[in-house]
Amino acid sequence: MQLPEDQLRAGHIPADLYRQIPPGADLRKVVIVQEAPRSYKGPIVLTLVIATSAVVVLLVIAFVVQVIAGAAIAVLSATCGLSYTLNRSSKRRELPRTPRKRPAHPRPVRSKSRRFK
Repeated sequence: MQLPEDQLRAGHIPADLYRQIPPGADLRKVVIVQEAPRSYKGPIVLTLVIATSAVVVLLVIAFVVQVIAGAAIAVLSATCGLSYTLNRSSKRRELPRTPRKRPAHPRPVRSKSRRFK
């Protein structure tokens, strides 16, 4: 019994709590109230709600920007004659170049002393 919780479960009153009991009190009628352990459910749920709402806000902003850009392009193309095209055709693939053929017998390498004689 090293922890105060173990002492309280066994019915023993730790010395620091014993000093706080007023003199003359009946120890059989003393009730010791312990603080409940901290619950992490609230902060975890709050964090998940904040993260989810941030993602939803970003998606809504992206959608609104897309709608505004589409409307602006439509208005500009109708009034100013501005147009744009989307090229979705794939580019033709070029044939790969054939590598150079190397000679079967490479030239012999001459030393510097024999080159200019």
